[in-house]
Amino acid sequence: MSNTTNIESRPLFWRDARMPHVELRKVGDGRKVCYAPHSHTQWSIGAITNGKSTFQYGSDRYLIRAGDLVLMNPEWVHACNPIDNQPWAYLMLYVDAEWLTDLRFRAGLLHEPRWQDISTATLSEPFWHGRYCRMAECLLDPQRDLLEKQTEVVEFLSDLMQMLADQPVVSGNRTPGTLAALARYLDKHAAEDVSLDTLCKFSGYSPGHLIRAFKQHFGLTPHAYLVNRRVQLGRLDLKNGTPIAEAALKAGFADQPHFQRAFKRLMAATPNQYRQLSPDHQVQTTGGKQ
Repeated sequence: MSNTTNIESRPLFWRDARMPHVELRKVGDGRKVCYAPHSHTQWSIGAITNGKSTFQYGSDRYLIRAGDLVLMNPEWVHACNPIDNQPWAYLMLYVDAEWLTDLRFRAGLLHEPRWQDISTATLSEPFWHGRYCRMAECLLDPQRDLLEKQTEVVEFLSDLMQMLADQPVVSGNRTPGTLAALARYLDKHAAEDVSLDTLCKFSGYSPGHLIRAFKQHFGLTPHAYLVNRRVQLGRLDLKNGTPIAEAALKAGFADQPHFQRAFKRLMAATPNQYRQLSPDHQVQTTGGKQ
């Protein structure tokens, strides 16, 4: 494999401490980028820039190709993977859900400042794909001013949310109270050694019923949900500059190798790749153009 291919298959992460509500990922060759089903606390929107892949979103499965956008609600289980080792490339923007909720509420698109899921899963419209790619290009350009980057993000997301507000609202089934309480328990105790017996006593469910009901509603077993939450906790620490070994222990992993394996399986990147930004795109709080 050539050096160029190695570089393209390595994910690039863009972050700026002055814009903590957004993060961008770029993959030039997604053949080596495989995800296990997972979810994020952020709202996510991706643009396929080359080739095609599969998009598993909840119980639905889509074939997506260059020119498509994919949209993922917070906590919705999903996975994008290559087809028969065919090349594909994409951009993925992660947006803080609270920040986006406030943006939608202030624009009059929500009746109250509470997150509301978006029903649209894919968009195949050149106009929106083009705008997304222009916004991403702006974020990735170290020569662009901070104000320009902030403007591009806010304008794109504001206009997109306005358009999506005309789509049908997700009805979905409300989370049963017991399962919601279980999820909150796992969120709170993610870094601890949680046992199935503890979850059964907490819920009153039998082991088999608990696992089946939880997976049917959340798309993950309680254990997979716990590992996913631990990876998200570790991801946040890495984003804030915490050393990998320390982030692993804080998130509840037995050691760094366990963290690395889980992180790569769910994030399709190693913790070190995620933590280290490209020098061209790394922005220090006190540096760069103001």
